[in-house]
Amino acid sequence: MLKNFKMNVLKGIGTPMNSKIKLDRDEKGKEVDKKLYRSMVGSLLYLNASRSDIHFSMYLCDRFQSNPKESQLIAIKRIFRYLISTPSVGLYYPKCKNLNLIEYSDSDFAISRMDRKSTSETCQFLGHALVYWFSKKQTSVALSTVEAEYIAAESCVAKIL
Repeated sequence: MLKNFKMNVLKGIGTPMNSKIKLDRDEKGKEVDKKLYRSMVGSLLYLNASRSDIHFSMYLCDRFQSNPKESQLIAIKRIFRYLISTPSVGLYYPKCKNLNLIEYSDSDFAISRMDRKSTSETCQFLGHALVYWFSKKQTSVALSTVEAEYIAAESCVAKIL
């Protein structure tokens, strides 16, 4: 995949996304090739099934497929550079006698700068193995951090049931 996009010659990087940069529509940004952007996103979405470490970064970049700008392409390339430096990272399912189901949920209050919606994140472990995770924008606008956390916890419990 890295060879297909000529990214294998780049230097690796330690994180999939820069925490100081917030992705938005970037109306004034330079347009990029939509086909290239979509194929890069599609390749990363395929890889996302076994690489939960890029899930949130992919979610943020995935939203701009209809009209990608240069700033979003730079974010996608950063994810590729992260993959270069972490080739052995992935899901591992060890043999385990303890099969307790453990769930975690969290939310990012009003993380979306476009519509002020929060994002719910959930992961579930069966024993020591990660078996399910998701990151999804909430359907309603939460008025507080507590409300956003409550919606995330409710979503997590619904998935368990």
